[in-house]
Amino acid sequence: MDSDEALLAAVARGDQACLRVLYQRHAPAMLRVVRRMTAQSGVAEEILQETWLAVWRSADSFRGESSARGWLFGVAKRQAHNHLRKSVIATIDLDEIAEVSDHAAAVEDIVLANAARTDLAAAIRDLPEHLREVLLLVLVDDLGYPDVAVILDIPVGTVKSRMSHARKRLALALAGTSADLSARPGGEK
Repeated sequence: MDSDEALLAAVARGDQACLRVLYQRHAPAMLRVVRRMTAQSGVAEEILQETWLAVWRSADSFRGESSARGWLFGVAKRQAHNHLRKSVIATIDLDEIAEVSDHAAAVEDIVLANAARTDLAAAIRDLPEHLREVLLLVLVDDLGYPDVAVILDIPVGTVKSRMSHARKRLALALAGTSADLSARPGGEK
């Protein structure tokens, strides 16, 4: 199995089969990154396609200063920023929206069943964007610090610092949640 760097070099020479292999390896994770930047699934998929077109056209610009995976994610992020900068925000008149049915009982059961996961997701969502972005790239997308540094165009030391701050904030937020649960009547310590 070829390394990503070797595949990218082959893509730079016009090898479509190698582009397909890179796509199969990295497109799902790249789509997750793009989806975090836009709430619209169709827009995220469009950005992903623009990303792979950009990879095809600019593979020869890969210099090996980061991993090929980091470079690909950087292309995806730039494409998303470019696309979203051009897009116009659509507005909807609230009077024209159909009424949403009330599924409160089912939602409550789901929330109670997934409280710990929900608390973690909320704690991550509450992080400042610059910390959340680094945390998700490292933990969800499984990128190394050097790759994250290239994608975000920041020094590796800044990535490490942001990860440290993110971990501390999450620990404090989750400790506060568990303290709140144990303080409730019937809560366990």
